[in-house]
Amino acid sequence: MPHQSQALICLATAALLGGCASQPEAPVLRPLSDSVAAATAARLDPLLPTSVLLLGEQHDAAEHQQIEQQVIALLAARGQLAAVALEMADAGVSTAKLHPSSSEQQVKSALKWNDKGWPWQAYGPAVMTAVRADIPVLGANLPRARMQDSMADGKLDMQLPGPALKAQQQSIRLGHCNLLPENQITPMTRIQIAKDISMANTLLQAVLPGKVVLLLTGSGHADRTLGVPQHLPPDIQSKAVLMQVERTQAATEKIANFDATWATPAVPEVDYCAKFKAQSGR
Repeated sequence: MPHQSQALICLATAALLGGCASQPEAPVLRPLSDSVAAATAARLDPLLPTSVLLLGEQHDAAEHQQIEQQVIALLAARGQLAAVALEMADAGVSTAKLHPSSSEQQVKSALKWNDKGWPWQAYGPAVMTAVRADIPVLGANLPRARMQDSMADGKLDMQLPGPALKAQQQSIRLGHCNLLPENQITPMTRIQIAKDISMANTLLQAVLPGKVVLLLTGSGHADRTLGVPQHLPPDIQSKAVLMQVERTQAATEKIANFDATWATPAVPEVDYCAKFKAQSGR
């Protein structure tokens, strides 16, 4: 077919579909409603500008994942979002080479998504909002293949100040319902620290002047005194948000470790320790 005919067909296709296959794909971000955008801006704007924003969620609180999706949509619509990093995917994977119109299955494959550990139904909307806006989504967590080496790496004990290290060890005890043998506390704490370092390194690689790199993670990793912020250099401005479902005494004490607290309605309580005890036969 003559080149001129090809060009005419391309122009006709562009008129009908908004562009030719050889042209860069335009973002296909679905905008927030006015009311949701206003509520999201009211939460977000007091924390800006910042190079890094950590959203610390409770993993079983569905509203937290909804808020994450809304923050991504708002920052992307404003042109302020550099990248989205995830605890829910391992460091080294990303959607950077995908088109905004990529399917969910293509996105899951690119991120090597573990649906059993992290239900796609919960996190897919936030991830796909970034992809549709042509924003790279980056895995940030410590790959499982590196966990064994981390457990034996004594240098990780030096990555937190003494009081913070002891607090992190106590958090590991409580997080495992006081059922871990004491000789496992140090190795498990090292894994936690290695995860935080992995996430911090991913964030640093994605920082762009005048834009925000967003991390979606559990609240423990977002904690300024124990988590990822401890491993960011002082010249990188960061803000950490605690999304909390209820004002328990423990939660109230944690508030001081964050730059902001976003309250959400309570969710049904689950006795994870009972489940853990049943699984461990105790």
